[in-house]
Amino acid sequence: QVQLVEFGGGLVQPGGSLRLSCAASGFSLDYYALGWFRQAPGKERETVSCISRSDGRTYYADSVKGRFTVSRDNAKNTLYLQMNSLKPEDTAVYYCATTNFGRFTSGRYYCRGSDYWGQGTQVTVSS
Repeated sequence: QVQLVEFGGGLVQPGGSLRLSCAASGFSLDYYALGWFRQAPGKERETVSCISRSDGRTYYADSVKGRFTVSRDNAKNTLYLQMNSLKPEDTAVYYCATTNFGRFTSGRYYCRGSDYWGQGTQVTVSS
């Protein structure tokens, strides 16, 4: 069965840290760029961070730059998101997905979810 499963969400105080994991089964992540997305109540889903298939290129939304770090371990078939200095506005359901990730000729990055999505994990930042 092909699936992505996220782990590591929870309740954390402002300023705290969480590490999300996204484990793939039924297929290899080696062939895909990957990304993290989030959706807060009443808001549209937004791209948080993306990582290329093999050359280590990354993208971060301005709102998380300097606080979040995306990484992947292809040997473990797993994607990670280290989230530090969390803020209440980071509260959302976080999803991992395979992505179409690249750069326009203008230099601006694009990152869109593609074939496979996880079911999401709730992150709540609150005191």
